[in-house]
Amino acid sequence: MKDLFIEWMYRTVKIPYQWVFKKKKAWPVTLQDYLRLPEESLGFHLGCFLCQHNFDIQATLEEHDVFHVLTHTGITVLDEINMQFYLLGNGKRGPFLFLVIGTGLVFYPFKIKNFYQSYCQGKRAHRFYDLDFLQLLPQPIAHLQQTLNIKP
Repeated sequence: MKDLFIEWMYRTVKIPYQWVFKKKKAWPVTLQDYLRLPEESLGFHLGCFLCQHNFDIQATLEEHDVFHVLTHTGITVLDEINMQFYLLGNGKRGPFLFLVIGTGLVFYPFKIKNFYQSYCQGKRAHRFYDLDFLQLLPQPIAHLQQTLNIKP
């Protein structure tokens, strides 16, 4: 039940968050564009992730799905919370991140050890949260993960 509440809360906050905080332009890329990239590329893996989970491209939030793909993070509420702790460790800051982390601490205090491990993994990775991922879509995902010290 708490997962349903948390998912509702995230969906409710997403639109105002996009409007207030995401001022950059949406990527001029379609799902088919992703899937036309080489199979080893970040973009192809992103396209597969979107198809696998039956997701649409979220304009101006594209990098969020890239984080899922690069870190091999699933899509459950706990997966999302862990990914935000990972990104916090990597240096990312923002209202959505703190909302998710706060939610995680309130609703899943018994998972704090897992959250801390995700945070530490993010600290060990080279800073990547603010890269221009649109330009990196053709790059091999394994090379990016190795270069950025992202351990899935």
